[in-house]
Amino acid sequence: HVQLVESGGGSVQAGGSLTLSCVASGVTYNSYCMGWFRQKQSNERVGLAAIATVSGRTDYADFVKGRFTISIDSAKKTLTLQMNNLESEDTAMYYCGLDISGLCTKASFLSRADTYWGQGTQVTVS
Repeated sequence: HVQLVESGGGSVQAGGSLTLSCVASGVTYNSYCMGWFRQKQSNERVGLAAIATVSGRTDYADFVKGRFTISIDSAKKTLTLQMNNLESEDTAMYYCGLDISGLCTKASFLSRADTYWGQGTQVTVS
């Protein structure tokens, strides 16, 4: 079965950078999408960026454009999120998701019951 394991979270000062990674295992699909999401306390999960593994097409939330970059190493099934110029508002639990629908939009991850999720990695910006 599919497992997603995130890493790279931690504490950083405002203006700093972090790189999150997500390693997928048990994936047997030839084409799928992966993405990054975050959830603040008591709030709903919000999509940050998604990427299609075959086409490389990306979908970014407007509030991270220019600061966050999503990339994927399909051979290693490793998803990365480079986060620059971090702000206190970026403090949240960050989750990696895998969507097999082929839609590859942030909304498709959140709306489908068959989306796979990792356990999350905490990012704190002070």
